[in-house]
Amino acid sequence: MPDSPTTRPPVHAGPFALGTFARDGRRFPGLVVGPRVRDLSDLAPAVRDLFDDWPGTLERLATLAGDPGGTWHELAELAVLAPIEPGQILQSGANYRRHVVDLVAAERESVHGATQEEARADAERMMDERARDGVPYIFLGSVRAMCGPYDQVILPAEGEQHDWELELALVIGRAGRHIPRAEAMSHVAAYTICNDITTRDRLYRPDLKAIGTDWFTAKNADTFLPTGPFLVPAAFVPDPSDLRITLRHNGAVRQDESTKDMIFDIATLVSYASATSTLRPGDLLLTGSPAGNGAHWGTFLRPGDVLDAEITGLGHQRNTCTADSQ
Repeated sequence: MPDSPTTRPPVHAGPFALGTFARDGRRFPGLVVGPRVRDLSDLAPAVRDLFDDWPGTLERLATLAGDPGGTWHELAELAVLAPIEPGQILQSGANYRRHVVDLVAAERESVHGATQEEARADAERMMDERARDGVPYIFLGSVRAMCGPYDQVILPAEGEQHDWELELALVIGRAGRHIPRAEAMSHVAAYTICNDITTRDRLYRPDLKAIGTDWFTAKNADTFLPTGPFLVPAAFVPDPSDLRITLRHNGAVRQDESTKDMIFDIATLVSYASATSTLRPGDLLLTGSPAGNGAHWGTFLRPGDVLDAEITGLGHQRNTCTADSQ
């Protein structure tokens, strides 16, 4: 069962937000206005459908937010689920400068024998070149890995190095292919929080060294993508390039970074992704995770651990880890 959000109100930017909720076994899309939620089942069967005509939907939601009519619930009485079931999940890797510099510098020191100063200087040069001449690194995630912002995270028996990666995510609100970077932000409808949990010691396949990484196994176990609590319209997030990403593991701050540290900004990610795959309303794009994951700290998730995560203006997640009971 999901934890109650009432222990810490999931405050968001703007006058309203969207989410998916459940009560008495019934799921429904909802409009969050302060401590109350309006059932939007009369408007659409699911949140994803609301993005098919996002400009029109946004106007309608603004009207409904001030209308006492319709079916309203107290947020504290509802189960808060993952806010959307996206058409596809696109994930950006190695997209925070300090995080990648730390990784490259550590490799330069341990493998090539460079001094700490030499290693970091070399890594900084590489990031300058990548930002100037390189392209993003994007891969696909599984919708089945998603869970709610207060759900338990189930740690599989396979692997031991279960790790966190808190990320800003965006929802596409307008379809497009080969989207110019200058137009990319007009395709972004809303923002949310994702924690891209990864089993590090299942990331590389010793039996298939020539192929390399196994993203499916390492990143897509059930409950490995806590998402939400809400979708906050992009109109209420004036500068997504200046949001604070903070994750606490058992109360200790592990990640605390600004989205300013992205190597490739949101517009570049959207444009690049659309060059390969047509982006459609309701698609979810994760923008990468900053420095401070468990591998950096030398600690990984264990049953009973608690993750508290937040991004400026987007609310708060709280997930407790449990062992797989199979």
